[in-house]
Amino acid sequence: MKYSSSNRGLPAGNPIANIFVILAGALIIAVSVVLGFVAFVVLGSIVAIFAATIGVRLWWFNRKLRNKGASAPPTGRTQSSTYIEGEYSVVEDDRDDKS
Repeated sequence: MKYSSSNRGLPAGNPIANIFVILAGALIIAVSVVLGFVAFVVLGSIVAIFAATIGVRLWWFNRKLRNKGASAPPTGRTQSSTYIEGEYSVVEDDRDDKS
């Protein structure tokens, strides 16, 4: 079989069938674009809800840690503490008066 390059038109020779082919193709493309957009919005919403859930959970956990640290007395002090607990009394220095 020999194929001619002069037949570059639509597959059917009938113009009404060609119109239906064009309309069906345009309809299929339009439905594909709409479904793709809907799928994108649904997946984006799922990702946004997941990220918000993780963000709220981390915020809540950090808030609990801050509140627990501020209200509970510290325990298990090591030698590297920056202060020493104990009683003291103020003694006036009278070395300056004798000279």
